[in-house]
Amino acid sequence: MEVELKLLLAPDDAPRLRAHPLLAQSAQGQAQVLHLHDIYVDTPDLQLCRHQAGLRVRQVAGRWLQTLKAGGSASGGLHSRHEWEGEVAGPVPDLDALDAAIGRKQPIRALLRQEAIRDGLRPVFTTRIERSVWQLSTPQGDQIECVLDQGVIESGADGAVRSVPVSEIELELKEGQASSLFEVALALLREVPLQLGHMSKAERGYRLAVAQPLHAVKAQPLALDAAMTVEQVFLAICHNCLEQVSGNQDGVAAGEDVESVHQMRVGLRRLRSALGMFKALLALPDTLKTELDWLGGALGEARDWDVLAGHTLARLDGDAAVDAAALAQAAHEQARVSHAQAAQAVTSPRYTAWMLGLQRWLQARDWRAGSSPRQLQRLDAQVPAFARKTLREDQRRLMKRGRRLLHATPQQRHKVRIAAKKTRYATEFFASLFAASAVKPYVGRLSTLQDELGWLNDVQVADRLLQELPDGQAGHAQLRLHAAFIRGYLAARAQAQGADGRMDKAWRRFKAIRLPV
Repeated sequence: MEVELKLLLAPDDAPRLRAHPLLAQSAQGQAQVLHLHDIYVDTPDLQLCRHQAGLRVRQVAGRWLQTLKAGGSASGGLHSRHEWEGEVAGPVPDLDALDAAIGRKQPIRALLRQEAIRDGLRPVFTTRIERSVWQLSTPQGDQIECVLDQGVIESGADGAVRSVPVSEIELELKEGQASSLFEVALALLREVPLQLGHMSKAERGYRLAVAQPLHAVKAQPLALDAAMTVEQVFLAICHNCLEQVSGNQDGVAAGEDVESVHQMRVGLRRLRSALGMFKALLALPDTLKTELDWLGGALGEARDWDVLAGHTLARLDGDAAVDAAALAQAAHEQARVSHAQAAQAVTSPRYTAWMLGLQRWLQARDWRAGSSPRQLQRLDAQVPAFARKTLREDQRRLMKRGRRLLHATPQQRHKVRIAAKKTRYATEFFASLFAASAVKPYVGRLSTLQDELGWLNDVQVADRLLQELPDGQAGHAQLRLHAAFIRGYLAARAQAQGADGRMDKAWRRFKAIRLPV
């Protein structure tokens, strides 16, 4: 299993990296410089790409090497993938040699044996890279390969060649603890502005070759085992959340994608909920918590304006006596400003430092040093009892807050909504430990309750935002009048919705269903 951390840097910052004190202190000799020419192959319908695999043939120093990478995961810039490599005679893959090298239980082996794959492989894109390689030794004895790649990815032929530049660092763990990768990266970040690299060169090449758009990344289901310890489950949940966060980084950085902002924010909320679930056993350092709050705020502002413009005002559908179109346009303009600020946040060294620091904390399990014997015992216990206790406590908290839901104040309803969201996240985290036939309807009724409470919360957010429309917009005085009317209209509609029985019905249906433990 290859474990590496990918970081992006501006081409003009490469000299700063080469002169970094860390390389002078930790490198074993001078950098080795290589010139690489890679040919990535796939079938016309991209079967390897569809199965999350990449196959290339590389020319370096007069030799040809083939490399297959498949499976694994990417989280916060950390890439873990299976890799098989071997020398070949020329620029054509040798699938028989790969078949002999791949373990029998690897799904990719059966794919490569298919006749359509064997007969259909064609070049899809190429890379031309100048690679500088340093072999680093940390004070703890970890061995890390530091690679600086600069060059280009190309696809197409004749006058239709498309290209994207490459300027990135790869830190590959050769021996030792994965946490050392993040320590080295944080040291490099002190001198060189860096961003986390979410996509491999293969992924970037495929996007170039077939013009694949960026897609928002939703949370993936967790597959937990009852034999796992509480600590192992905590790590699995956190990495699952970070996959969602980092998977939406590029979409947020593009500055326009509403759903990427939404899903990245959901990932942060799931992470915050997970940290709360385990707070009796371990605590996130204050410095990392402060940065989590900062990032959540940057994304939250953009999401709030998106909801106002694209959902809350759109739901009026001409019901109000005042046309909401002008207000929606003003909200869209504010949303664009907030998206630009969110993009700036996720491409900043501050975000990079937070993600690297969080990953280092998780990989090193720093909490164990300050844990009591009782806490360590609970961390090392198998997870089922912890999961049941957590879900029961969440359910009790939700039931307590929802007792007077029908006559609750907006602040009290907000607390019910937060409790419902935490209960849902916890149930989804632990879902694979319990019967799906019990989990699915429970989560479904929680979701319905959240939807009813969510609309009422959207009204409260809308009331705040409509008072914050900037003074400099054209027709501001008229907008203010429209906003005042819409605020009153939304408040009245929310009050009517609270009395129309739908929220009460959602609450009663939820109370009637059993906890799936």
